[in-house]
Amino acid sequence: MAKHLVVVESPAKCKTIAKYLGKDYSVRATMGHIIDLPEKELGIDIEKDFKPKYTVSKGKRRVVRTLKEEAARADDVFLAPDPDREGEAIAWHVKEAIKQVNTNIRRVQFNEITKRAVLAAFENPRDIDMNKVNAQQARRILDRIVGYQVSPILWRTVFRGLSAGRVQSVALRLICEREEAIRSFKQKEYWSIEGKFEQGGAVFDAKLIAINGKKSSDIDNPLIPDEAAAKAITARLQNVRFTVSDVVRSEKERKPYPPFITSTLQQEAARKLGFSAARTMMIAQQLYEGLELGELGSLGLITYMRTDSTRVAQEAIADARKFIEEQFGKKFMPPEPRFYGKSKNVQDAHEAIRPSQVDAAFSPDRVQPYLSRDQQRLYELVWKRFLASQMENALLDLTRIDIAGDEHVFRATGSILKFQGFLALYDESTEDAGEAGEGQNERLPSVAVASAVALKALEDKQHFTQPPPRYSEASLVRELEDKGIGRPSTYAQIIDTIKRRKYVNMENRRFLPTEVGFTVKNMLVKEFPDVFDVGFTAGMELNLDKIEDGEAEWVKILKEFYGPFSVRLDTVRRNIKELRAQNQEVTDRTCPLCKKNRIVIKWSRNGKFYACQGFPSCKYTETFGTREAAPHGEKCDACGAPMVVLTVNGRKFLGCSRYPECKNTKSLSTGVSCPRPGCGGSIVERETRRGKTFYGCSAYPKCTFATWDKPVAATCAACGYPVMVYKESRRKGAFLRCPSCKTEAALSEQPPAETAVRQEMPA
Repeated sequence: MAKHLVVVESPAKCKTIAKYLGKDYSVRATMGHIIDLPEKELGIDIEKDFKPKYTVSKGKRRVVRTLKEEAARADDVFLAPDPDREGEAIAWHVKEAIKQVNTNIRRVQFNEITKRAVLAAFENPRDIDMNKVNAQQARRILDRIVGYQVSPILWRTVFRGLSAGRVQSVALRLICEREEAIRSFKQKEYWSIEGKFEQGGAVFDAKLIAINGKKSSDIDNPLIPDEAAAKAITARLQNVRFTVSDVVRSEKERKPYPPFITSTLQQEAARKLGFSAARTMMIAQQLYEGLELGELGSLGLITYMRTDSTRVAQEAIADARKFIEEQFGKKFMPPEPRFYGKSKNVQDAHEAIRPSQVDAAFSPDRVQPYLSRDQQRLYELVWKRFLASQMENALLDLTRIDIAGDEHVFRATGSILKFQGFLALYDESTEDAGEAGEGQNERLPSVAVASAVALKALEDKQHFTQPPPRYSEASLVRELEDKGIGRPSTYAQIIDTIKRRKYVNMENRRFLPTEVGFTVKNMLVKEFPDVFDVGFTAGMELNLDKIEDGEAEWVKILKEFYGPFSVRLDTVRRNIKELRAQNQEVTDRTCPLCKKNRIVIKWSRNGKFYACQGFPSCKYTETFGTREAAPHGEKCDACGAPMVVLTVNGRKFLGCSRYPECKNTKSLSTGVSCPRPGCGGSIVERETRRGKTFYGCSAYPKCTFATWDKPVAATCAACGYPVMVYKESRRKGAFLRCPSCKTEAALSEQPPAETAVRQEMPA
């Protein structure tokens, strides 16, 4: 029987930690929180200093019972959940659950799951840090108060099922306000001129930067505002003599990036690997908790992945420097170790995200056979970033040449990588970089001031100012971090929540707020301007940090928040009828059922719909979009009336023009015949019960042909199959694939638009 009980969060850690500790230790997992606030009630006694009503989490009664039984038999208990606020709270809840059967309870904490780190933690156990527990408890209560008291207002004014979150709603606000800026953006035209010059046989490009001695970088007053000005300049410069007016040469050092923290790992994984924040954190958790590595045994490959600090242990830096010298040579290793400064709003509770073992045996290539593709790619990213952070600077030779003629100045710039330094291993990707700048050259010729250069060609180009880009996951995480909203453990959850609530869609990997998202944002910002303010939310995060540091009392912070919040909440509740009316658009139509009230546009979880303004006395409703029906040549199979093309919630289909008297509808056809021999049906667009689009045969259930991909009327050149499907990928772009033999082909034209319909949809 084991003498010592060890409690961790994840079952994935149990085997690795048990191996390090030996047979006298029994390692058990809580699988997350075992105690939490109740699901179906507020669970907070606001009048009694926000006292929480904790209950056993759903599905965790057996876990709690097992922990009690094993704790009663053990000499002592070591609590080893993750080293953050959530982990500290889990440890406290476990202690509270088992303290009646065992009082010899200590907390252990390790930043990496290696034998060295685990054994060191058990040699230095400590008491539970109640400041961390109180910080987590305060956050949980704050979020519960906002969610449970503001969400019902959304239910009563928009529709039931919506949610408001203290932090998620601020993230939604950022996305919506960016979209508003894009929609209000006024595009402006400007032109540029680039010259191709030659001296001594060397040809290089230079951009016009000054006209008649005037320079301008003001987009509202561009140097070349239109085509007429551009053509006049190019005509004027055709026979001008040009000379070199200035040459500037310099050497520039480029420093390596710091090792990853949670936010930068999520950003880089999104840009380089196409991972969502949630996917990145899931894979990082697997790498941290431990994997079977063949002869190397079970080991955690990276340090704890929820951190905002770039701090690194001295031993890890020493191991990195040794590895760099062995693998790259002394010239790639700086004379002194690199240390990265602490930025604002950093808790600095844990090290940066780094490999737990910097050794050739644990390099990405060596452990690749034991990892999934995603695990290997993320591990390689962490490995290279950390080693690069301890490597020598890169050196670049920069050259700038100004060429003058007739009071016009062209500028050419060039750079040569003189010494790779850290770039030999790693270079951070960039987002929204666009095309290379005009006048950029990889190498420029050696020229002397006052020497003549020949103009070979001039090219004028039209440009338009661009609106700010929509947020991607990477740029949203960066914005949240820069504004002090949320913390490393919350970024992925924030993004996942606004996606699940359908407040946003992803379009080309960018956030596009839905109409529901805009409605929720407008309601919350108007009625609770302080609570959902960016600055207020960032300030609350700082208050939570103060609680963790022991500089503030958690009940006092909650009281300061709840006083003004409750006053505003009461005001909003009194005005609920007016708010509901503001979210209903009144049309000019009269209800066809009661003949006296107006038709209004309301919301439901399935989108907009028409309803009588006299509800509940009149319960007339109508599908939204039927008033925007387009004529169609078919007759209704049920009543013979003309059919019309309807658009409802972005989906097109045919419906009877006599609706609501006749509710017959049909799916849209893709115009592609069913490929099954002898079927004779056509492929129509359909939806699953969860709203996911697929394509199936109109002869269903007689014919069960179906595909997730859009069919195209094209014959496979390899096997003769009569239908191909339309596919897209980041690497290949758009292409066609045969669903039978999987042969791929270039896309000669876009898939055909929806045409006639022949299949009646089930109700």
